[in-house]
Amino acid sequence: MPLITVIVSVYNGVETLQQCIDSVYNQNYELKELIVIDGGSTDGSAELIKANSGALAYWVSEPDRGIYSAWNKGLAKATGDWVCFIGSDDFLWGHDVLQRLAWGLSHTPADINVAYGQIMLLNQSGDELFRMGVPWAQVKTRFKQLMSLPHPAVMHRKSLFAQHGKFDESYRIAGDYEMLLRELVANDALFIPDIVVTGMRQGGISSNPGNNVRALKEVRAAQRKNGLQSSGWFWQLAMARAYIGLSLSKVLGVKTTRLMLNAVRRVIGTSG
Repeated sequence: MPLITVIVSVYNGVETLQQCIDSVYNQNYELKELIVIDGGSTDGSAELIKANSGALAYWVSEPDRGIYSAWNKGLAKATGDWVCFIGSDDFLWGHDVLQRLAWGLSHTPADINVAYGQIMLLNQSGDELFRMGVPWAQVKTRFKQLMSLPHPAVMHRKSLFAQHGKFDESYRIAGDYEMLLRELVANDALFIPDIVVTGMRQGGISSNPGNNVRALKEVRAAQRKNGLQSSGWFWQLAMARAYIGLSLSKVLGVKTTRLMLNAVRRVIGTSG
């Protein structure tokens, strides 16, 4: 059975960090390690991490250059066969998640370096909104145009980073997409069904309408970097939607716009 590394990045996340740490520490799967990288928090996060140091394989609190800088620091200390990256406001969805994942990962073909389940998207109050993540066959084509995998539910084979290198820290939002694109532009991912891996709260950098346009521009840059010359109509549609959302947020506010967009996604469904 594989050793699974969970890397948590945090910056001023003291309100949710304990739940995140507990969700990993309390897993009934023993072959795990938890690494926490703090970007020099000033809200008590560093003190909380220190108090939980007995549950951690490694931790550090110091200024960094953003989330992908933090993840690269974590990777340098990771010893697992598979690595998962979550934020301090995310948490593993149930005490048996890693055990169930481990069974799927132990049966993953050797030529597959990316496996994933689903996330449960939550609002800021913790209410369940909907699941995200569908089989690879349904998003394989779309992935070359948009981030179509729920990254907090993605398991990366550690050897993936030996092959492709670290996260590109010049990206601020779409560095996870760019890294996965290096592998999946020519290869396949594996969907592990019937497992919600992570509870993910709305409110992160990529869920703000004001950042969606910037994120899609980074996605386009990642496509070009990996040899994809055409943006594709999925990307173009997403960019048009992002501009509409940005305009609505200026009139209605971010919270109301997010509620409207969530309602639309419930009606039409979601595959990312």
